[in-house]
Amino acid sequence: MALIRRDDEKAQSALPLDHAKLAQVLRLVGWNIQNLSLMLTCKKVKITYKLGMDIIHQPVVAGVFYPDDPDLLKQTLKHLLDNVSVDQVQPRAIIAPHAGYIYSGEIAASVYARLRKAKQWIKKVILIGPSHRVSFAGLALSSAEQFLTPLGSITVDTEAVKTINGLSYVKFMDQVYDQEHSLEVHLPFLQTMIDSFTLVPVIAGMASAQQVCELIELFWGDPEILIVISSDLSHFLDYETAQKKDRETSDLIEQLNYEQLDVNSACGRVPISGLLELARKNKLRVQTVDLRNSGDTAGNADKTRVVGYGAYVIE
Repeated sequence: MALIRRDDEKAQSALPLDHAKLAQVLRLVGWNIQNLSLMLTCKKVKITYKLGMDIIHQPVVAGVFYPDDPDLLKQTLKHLLDNVSVDQVQPRAIIAPHAGYIYSGEIAASVYARLRKAKQWIKKVILIGPSHRVSFAGLALSSAEQFLTPLGSITVDTEAVKTINGLSYVKFMDQVYDQEHSLEVHLPFLQTMIDSFTLVPVIAGMASAQQVCELIELFWGDPEILIVISSDLSHFLDYETAQKKDRETSDLIEQLNYEQLDVNSACGRVPISGLLELARKNKLRVQTVDLRNSGDTAGNADKTRVVGYGAYVIE
């Protein structure tokens, strides 16, 4: 099959629906390719394309959690990040939320803005988030070689993925990624704040703090690597109760006391615990940068069901 060139609109209109969709993806990536073998797999809103040797993971929540129009997304991110005044040391690891930008974007921006001084020297990002839809033991990798967002594609560091896959509790589980948003929401922030980087995506299931810590330790100490942990805090409490619960959770995080975190503390309790275990072993300090909830950011009038968001750094 000969795929269309980016400027071949007539050819696009003649393609079947799924092939036309693929052409849209190619334009987002910026490719101009013909005679390319492909495999197209569709699962509800999630689509993975195999283009020759490259498997591309499509965005799941673009247009829902954040704008799917590239220009509007850039404007949104600029607004969020420009509102943060930062003169602190570049973080080695961050914890940031993964809700829709209208809810948690300001809190995420409070830590991502700290990457301004490191735009050029961060070369690899280890991104670990929780699984919201699939229950499994251990840690899950994706077979995708690129992750696509409205801002373009991000190359997966396949050599680092191979290294991680050597751990006994790590498996390739693409189904875990099919409709998962906990990693995706971070990608446009990373694309905006870092000039060029490769991605190591990991989704955490039922794993111990020691297992997550062991994975992070494979990369810790390299100044060109950033560790990003994805997590929201409390869910669907009333405003005052959420404030109290999230303050308690933040205190535990700062104290590195992950054993006291429970399922109601944070959806990303597992990856957070792994980072805190590493901090404890290396006598590092975790600092709270921002702590709010959706009642503060989205103008929820009754504030009876809010979600908590925290931003944290290890410098």
